[in-house]
Amino acid sequence: MTADDQQHAHPTEHAVVVSRELDVPPDVAWTAWSDPDLLRRWWGPVGFTCPRADVDVRVGGSTLVTMQAPDEWGGFRIHNRWSFRTVQAPERLEFVSTFVDDAGAPLAPADAGVPATVPDEVPHVVVLEPLPDGRTRLTLTETGYVDEETRAQSQAGQEQCIDKMQALFAAPDRPDRDG
Repeated sequence: MTADDQQHAHPTEHAVVVSRELDVPPDVAWTAWSDPDLLRRWWGPVGFTCPRADVDVRVGGSTLVTMQAPDEWGGFRIHNRWSFRTVQAPERLEFVSTFVDDAGAPLAPADAGVPATVPDEVPHVVVLEPLPDGRTRLTLTETGYVDEETRAQSQAGQEQCIDKMQALFAAPDRPDRDG
């Protein structure tokens, strides 16, 4: 059995799962993934910024995001490409995340400055479930990790990103309000 076969045979082993309730309906929550200005406001763990979000949310399309570390950490940048496999607005996204250079050419994780134990491709599933009172439950699942330490690092980063998204939609100037 190849490593790829093993990954598909046990897709939830070492999985990252993050779930939050958002104070907006699914069609508004969807914009966090489809609107570059909104994506730049939440992508990256606490202290990181997202100076670049080139967004093309459609099957066969991709989003290229850049995560920039704070100056005190050297201001390094990590670029990811999210290649979309399933797009069912406003309820489901499936994409594979890979590391790329600033021109979009693929990089091995170690060449991108992250642990070599991060897989070359990380499948993601984002589900936006309508809740009563016009709210949404967002559940993000990442699979493909082969060890617990790497999975835990990604879990911590995704928790912080989705916390930032949750705060974005809780703010008085949230995207669905006219000001």
